[in-house]
Amino acid sequence: MIREAVFVPGVPRPTAPYSPAIKAAGFVFVSGQLPIDPSGTMPDGMSAQTRQCLDNAKAILAASGVGLDSVVKCTVFITNMDEFGLMNEAYGQYFPELPPARSTVEVSRLAKGALVEIDAIALA
Repeated sequence: MIREAVFVPGVPRPTAPYSPAIKAAGFVFVSGQLPIDPSGTMPDGMSAQTRQCLDNAKAILAASGVGLDSVVKCTVFITNMDEFGLMNEAYGQYFPELPPARSTVEVSRLAKGALVEIDAIALA
């Protein structure tokens, strides 16, 4: 099986040992995306952070030749389940038709103090 790393042109490569995404076996596996924009800024609030996570995933998917409409599964990690509604509303704007399967898990903490992190699996 051939595996291909996916990187977004113009965005710095990760300094940790992971790829933003891997294309393999007809899928694109997008690593968990923190809500950090290309300039290194993290927005405030669950809604804005959810949108940034999905904008990041969208850019990675575009670099691999597909879009959000190809996503079949997401996992959402949030630090406060009381903010589920805010996350869900922002998330729903990115998947208006036939949303992917999804798991949402409350975690005690995320890297860089983020409120949310989202990974995705898409058809290649």
